[in-house]
Amino acid sequence: MVALLTRQHGDIRNLFDEVERTNGDGRRDAFRRLVRLLAVHETAEEEVVHPYVRRSVEGGERIVADRLEEERESKEALSRLDGMDPEDDEFLPGLLRLRMAVMEHARAEERYEFTHLRRSAESRELIRLAKEVRAAEATAPTRPHPGVESAAGNLAVGPMAAVTDRTRDAVRRAMGRDG
Repeated sequence: MVALLTRQHGDIRNLFDEVERTNGDGRRDAFRRLVRLLAVHETAEEEVVHPYVRRSVEGGERIVADRLEEERESKEALSRLDGMDPEDDEFLPGLLRLRMAVMEHARAEERYEFTHLRRSAESRELIRLAKEVRAAEATAPTRPHPGVESAAGNLAVGPMAAVTDRTRDAVRRAMGRDG
């Protein structure tokens, strides 16, 4: 599970690079993929990883509270950017601020959560958690939803948000626009 999430952190970093170095439709497409990956990735962490860390790691409650606050702030910034035209003059500066926050958040997860998971969870448990992460990603919303940063919140709001987001994605694809 840790390898899966760490690899996704690398994918997120690469998508930020792609959004920054492209323009026009290429930027729009790369940004759509970034939004989707961030939304799905964070939902899976909120539903699977954070509850496990909260229960299983000494000081887990504080570790998770800090990550959830970072996730809420990033979702708000991502949501603002998602409403902008990627060619807008304010888009790239906002994207760079978001990138710094997301990368700092990823480093904190890797340092404070993933390190503890590697040390304390048996490989069988990590395999089970990886399956849960993949299942959560398969049904996660594909857009940021600030204020929904807990497993309970995701279970209450997530299914309807996921249906709405995925329908919106399908309509965009059918219309030949970015999904």
